[in-house]
Amino acid sequence: MQGASEETQQLVDQWMKWDFNERTRNEIKELADAGNEDELNARLSTRIKFGTAGLRGRMQAGSAFMNHLTVTQASQGLVKVIQKEFNENPPSGLRKAVCIGRDGRHNSEDFAKLAASAFLSSGIPVYFFEGVVPTPLVAFCVKHLNLAAGVMVTASHNPKDDNGYKVYWQKGSQIVSPIDAQIAESINNNLEPWKEVSTDLSSFEESDLLKNPLPEVANAYYAEIRDRLCFHPQLNANSKNKIVYTAMHGVGKEWIRRVMETFQHSPCIEVEQQIDPDPDFSTVSFPNPEEGKGALKLAIDKANSEGANLIIANDPDADRFAAAEKLPSGEWKIFTGNELGTLFAHWIWTSYKSVHPNVDPSKCCFINTTVSSKMMKAIADKEGIEYNETLTGFKWLGSLAQQRIKEGITPLLCYEEAIGFLLRDICFDKDGVSALGTFVEMYNYLQEKLSRTIVEHLDEIYKEYGYFATNNRYFFCYDPKKMEKIFNRIRSLGNDGGYSYQCGDFKIKSIRDLTVGYDDNQEDKKPILPVSSSSQMITFYFENGAVITLRGSGTEPKLKYYCELAGTDKEKTTEELNNLVAAVIKEYLQPEENDLEPPSDD
Repeated sequence: MQGASEETQQLVDQWMKWDFNERTRNEIKELADAGNEDELNARLSTRIKFGTAGLRGRMQAGSAFMNHLTVTQASQGLVKVIQKEFNENPPSGLRKAVCIGRDGRHNSEDFAKLAASAFLSSGIPVYFFEGVVPTPLVAFCVKHLNLAAGVMVTASHNPKDDNGYKVYWQKGSQIVSPIDAQIAESINNNLEPWKEVSTDLSSFEESDLLKNPLPEVANAYYAEIRDRLCFHPQLNANSKNKIVYTAMHGVGKEWIRRVMETFQHSPCIEVEQQIDPDPDFSTVSFPNPEEGKGALKLAIDKANSEGANLIIANDPDADRFAAAEKLPSGEWKIFTGNELGTLFAHWIWTSYKSVHPNVDPSKCCFINTTVSSKMMKAIADKEGIEYNETLTGFKWLGSLAQQRIKEGITPLLCYEEAIGFLLRDICFDKDGVSALGTFVEMYNYLQEKLSRTIVEHLDEIYKEYGYFATNNRYFFCYDPKKMEKIFNRIRSLGNDGGYSYQCGDFKIKSIRDLTVGYDDNQEDKKPILPVSSSSQMITFYFENGAVITLRGSGTEPKLKYYCELAGTDKEKTTEELNNLVAAVIKEYLQPEENDLEPPSDD
């Protein structure tokens, strides 16, 4: 490449030496031929970060992105860590094997096969799912077969140009520290692709190392769902409620059909344009039912035309669950993650108690994340159930659920406000499949036994346990340095150059900053929850009882805010919270000054 620095030329030469995929080799070659040194440095001078979510990013050439080479390197690093951790003195009953699944995105099949070939060529057995599968099935497989690890190739609900590489550790929860750091270091020590790694698995087809976990694992998964979550099979069988389902162009179709059969529900009315996997997500800008009416437009149209009053949805890898109900006015109420969490908590507890009338509630627990609603705590406190909170991310929820089981406590529900729910402990990650079947059963029960809508039922729960207003949203922030600048400014708004304890007309009682490790709720000023300097997260506790958390997303270019206020009057509480949120956005986030982009449906 003429005129390029020596460092850039070395990066290009190294990439061309190692990359074995023609398309991405050509991408780098074309940039080099065009003399685009800035773009080459952006792609080749840094590496895509391997963290507790594994890998996730845009699919294109370069070490900073998702592609055949970086997936190969990640797999090689993971192989070495598994060999190191489990070759000597493995846990009792553990199979030193892995399972691998994938969604329907571009390149997902290739990436899954590359991962499989890295393990197989190293003598590690692979349970390789044929076809697309929901993410929770991979988490369940690790637990059910007692495997060393699992890999799910998916970017969940990210845009179509993204993909990801999600890693589960033994027992089936996502990896947490220090395993993530060990894998990241091992990747860096195994960058040169092994000659045996390929998308062609034909040489292993006759080997005992390569196995298909279906149908055994799927049968066991649905059996657990039936035995532990289905309380009213006959009522379900008799129900004639019309329900519309969208898979959001993802993997859900066959798996949701089967969970409906498992509960003895009638089949859903499916949104045809979105029911099959489509890597281009042709009908939506963002394939995430959490985005609201824009994402659910086709489902709403279908429900209106079919006379259905309930819409249920998964995201593309079916680990998230969403629902909407038609109001008497004809408008659609899309339930928030916190509202769904409240409904699930009440339903699971009352149902579990009905079949275990002598249960000691203190031997059961609810778990949610620190940015999720404390309505769950209110239910737990009144019922005598233990309540725990974690940092954001299902890796924390899943690992804590495992810990509580070891301590003799039964987790009934784990959830995060981003429409992620784990009912009981069928797997240790969010599970949109079992959540969907359970929600439909609850809906049938409300309709048939109580003649109640979901909205009416939610109001009854508020009357019993108290009302919690929430206001959770985000702005797009594509520049990590700008994100850091915004948070550092927030930390310096006080007269002394430190935190300010006033926001607009609202006084702040205390502040917790999990980025720098400060919490003046605690006597020693040190937070109880883990601290991470690599992620931005500040929580403000206001004198009126409101709690507002600002954080940068770990998987998307979003600056998120989570706001909650408890009160007795629903309208007044909501109005007060909205006024406070407006003040926080104006004084802290400053979207216009910082060029923050609101969601398109705002």
